[in-house]
Amino acid sequence: MNLHSIATIARQELIISIRNRWTLIFAAVFAVLVLALSYFGLVTAGAVGFQGFVRTAASLLNLVLYLVPLVALTMGTLSFTSEKSSSEILFSQPVSRGDILMGKLAGLFASLAAATLLGFGAAGLVIAAGARSSGAVRYPGFVGLSLALGLVFLVLSAVVATACHRRNVAFGVSLFVWFFFVLLYDLLVMGATFMLRERTANTFLFVSLLGNPVDIVRVGCLMILDGKEVFGATGAALLRFLGGDAAAFCVLAVALLAWIAVPLIVARKALDAQDI
Repeated sequence: MNLHSIATIARQELIISIRNRWTLIFAAVFAVLVLALSYFGLVTAGAVGFQGFVRTAASLLNLVLYLVPLVALTMGTLSFTSEKSSSEILFSQPVSRGDILMGKLAGLFASLAAATLLGFGAAGLVIAAGARSSGAVRYPGFVGLSLALGLVFLVLSAVVATACHRRNVAFGVSLFVWFFFVLLYDLLVMGATFMLRERTANTFLFVSLLGNPVDIVRVGCLMILDGKEVFGATGAALLRFLGGDAAAFCVLAVALLAWIAVPLIVARKALDAQDI
């Protein structure tokens, strides 16, 4: 692994991503949505105004779980299915394909992180200036898990793009990946539990949580924000099986790292086997 080559490719990928109007549009839209949710997050409860870090993060959770994976998949698919001429130039250089993969992912993640931090940073500054600062220590943990979720789906986009080759097919598969993990997975899990006995259903819920990075981040964020009362069935099963927050959070962290490492290995093997 050549760190200089990886850094060079990452810097070039970051420049390309910043110049891409979709990245800038995402940064602007995300910042506006974050500020809007920060202000109107509790409007249904009759409260309007900036509510503090913990309440704001709780309001932003669904936005993160829906939007960050979609943007990460889109950015990754666009990058890894770029024009054939530019790909041939890159792969003709005396650089290993593993370094190219790592460099492109690093550049894409830097771009996604910059756009995401712009939104979270804007909300954080406004909250710090105009509302209570309680919960400020938990806010960076929430942001960190959001970025980790983006990295997971960037790696998944690399797997999809290297396996599909054609851009239109890759986009279709990426959209299905987003739909499956964000919307369909939990419905399938809850439907399966109705056909199992209680003890078996609890075990199944625990195992199924680790099979979805979106659920891992959701439960992790709720643990950071101390939102145990809204954990849901999977989060409650996790705490019941592991007997405490610390053990549960360690399991979630290991599972999230696995969701990054395993697809990365798969993408590397698929890229090595690709005829470019």
